[in-house]
Amino acid sequence: MKLKALALSIALAAGVFAANAQTAYKGNDTFIGIGGGIISTYNGGFNTPQPYGNIMIGRYITPVWGVRGVIGGPFQTLDPKVKGNGYDLTVDNARGYSKQLFGEINLDGMVNFSNIFAKDLARFDVYGFVGPTMNVSKQNTELTNANKFLDALPVVESDKTRVRFGASAGLGLGYNFTNAFELAIEGRYGITPSIFGDASQFRSAEGTGRVTLNAIWTIGGKHGKFARAAAAAAAAGYLSKEAADALAREYAEKHPKTIEKIVEKEVIKEVEKYINNEIPASTAVFFEINKANLTPKDKARLQLYAESMKNAKDVTFSVAGYADKATGTPKINQTLSEKRAQAVYDYLISLGIPASKMEKSANGGVDPIFFNNDVLSRTVIIKAK
Repeated sequence: MKLKALALSIALAAGVFAANAQTAYKGNDTFIGIGGGIISTYNGGFNTPQPYGNIMIGRYITPVWGVRGVIGGPFQTLDPKVKGNGYDLTVDNARGYSKQLFGEINLDGMVNFSNIFAKDLARFDVYGFVGPTMNVSKQNTELTNANKFLDALPVVESDKTRVRFGASAGLGLGYNFTNAFELAIEGRYGITPSIFGDASQFRSAEGTGRVTLNAIWTIGGKHGKFARAAAAAAAAGYLSKEAADALAREYAEKHPKTIEKIVEKEVIKEVEKYINNEIPASTAVFFEINKANLTPKDKARLQLYAESMKNAKDVTFSVAGYADKATGTPKINQTLSEKRAQAVYDYLISLGIPASKMEKSANGGVDPIFFNNDVLSRTVIIKAK
C-alpha cells in the first residue's frame, strides 16, 4: 500500500477513537434538533394517528457514524374496534384508554449512508438508526383476576405507572441548507409492551410508527473530512495540535463557503507532507529561571530539528520566545523572552538555516502554556507557519 493511502487510513481511523481531538473548529459535530409529526399504534391495523413531538441531541463521531438521544410524546390511541385487536370494546370500556398520555426516550446508533459513498459531506443525507427505547405511562387497564388467563374482557382501569423497554429503528432523509442547518424527514418503527395494558391484544409486544419533520442544528457546523483527518492525525501523533489547527484555519480562509467539501486527495496531500517531514512538527527549548543560554542538550535538539527545517521547502518558521509571568516584572520578562528567542535564532543561523526562513518574536511573560505549569512557560517554541 502506498504511504499516502496508509497515512490517510491511519488518520481517519484515529478520528473514531480520538473523541477529544480538537481542530480550529469548535463543536465536534454535536447537533440538537426539534421536530413534530404523527404517531400511530399498530396492532392488527393502524389506529387513529395522534400528534407527536420530539427533541434530540447527538453527535457524529465520524462523517458516517454517530449517536443521539431522542425524547418524544405525548399521545397514543387505541381505537375500540380496530380489526385484529381481538376485542369488541364498548364506549364505557374504551373510555379510560382510547387516548393515552405517554413519554419515551430513544437511544440511537446512527449511520449516514450518503457519506459512505460520497467523496465529501453530501448535501443530501440518507441515514439509518437503531437502538433501545423506553416509555413511561400509566398501565391504564388490566384483566380482572377471573379472566387473567382467558385473554378476554372484562378489563378494569389501573392507575399504576409503568416503565417499558423495547427497540426501534428507522430511516431519515435530510437536506443541508448550510453546513450547520438541516431539515430531515424521519420514519421510526418501535416494538414495546403496550401502554394500553391488557386492553390491547398485543400487550406484550405492540408496534408504533412515527413520521416526523425535524429541524437540526449542528453546533459550529459540520467539519468535513479534511478537518477530521487533521484532528485524527494530531491525536495519533503525526501532527502537532498547532499544525492541525494551522491546516484547518488555512483551508477555512481559502474555502469559507465549502469547508465541508474536501476530497480525499487534499487530505492525503496535507497529511503526507507531515509524515514525510516536508513540514516538521513543532518543537520547544526550555530554560532555567532568568536564563537565556542554550545547554548542550538544547543544541543537540536544535541540530536535529535544523535538518528537518532544511528539508522543508517553501516553509517559514516562527521562533517565539516566552517568559514566566509568575516571576519577574513585565519589563524583565519582555527582555528575557527576547534574549531567549535571539539565542535560538542565532544558533539556527549558525547551523545553516537562512534568516529568510525564520520570523523571530518575543512575547514577554505569559500565563502557563503547558499543563498549567509556570516553569514550562520559560521557553522558545519553533513551528512551521
